[in-house]
Amino acid sequence: MKKILLLLANGFETYEASVFTDVLDWNMVEGDGSTKLISCGKRKKLVCTGHLTVIPELLTSEVNVAEFDALAIPGGYESYGFYEDAYSDEFSSVIRNFDQAGKIIAAICVGALSLGKSGVLCGRQGTTYHLGNGCRLQQLAAFGVNVVNQPLVIDGNIITSSSPATALEVAFTLLAMLTSAENCQHIKQLMGF
Repeated sequence: MKKILLLLANGFETYEASVFTDVLDWNMVEGDGSTKLISCGKRKKLVCTGHLTVIPELLTSEVNVAEFDALAIPGGYESYGFYEDAYSDEFSSVIRNFDQAGKIIAAICVGALSLGKSGVLCGRQGTTYHLGNGCRLQQLAAFGVNVVNQPLVIDGNIITSSSPATALEVAFTLLAMLTSAENCQHIKQLMGF
């Protein structure tokens, strides 16, 4: 069984988290049955976009990286307080521990900024939200990241992406890395892609 930690900041984007839950659950039910997603947050209750309340299964203080194979991080909205959690020492510690263990880390959109803040992308390639005035790309670069303005960037064990539009591709890429390209293609076809 491959266990994936879904690291959720308060103010996370509902859609970006849902692609991980949906794709990995399709794999459990219709694919090779090898992926289990566990939600995690800094708080006992999180409020995400759309004002939905989510109760994570684990707190960041309870995470044992040795029990997991990958880390998934959706982005979120600054106006919902996303960066308060995403830039916290607890988040950074979880991220660094996954990277030091060589585990796969997949971040969607501004979820990559939490990777930048943690230091794991320093000197490596990555991307983040690229629309508007480009300020998020500048923020990522300020963390020492070699910013690549592409929809999806993979540097070793780390996947980053440029917008919510890339979210499903990140989830499918993570599934392929955890299982196989053939299994991922099977799930894509069953989901209508």
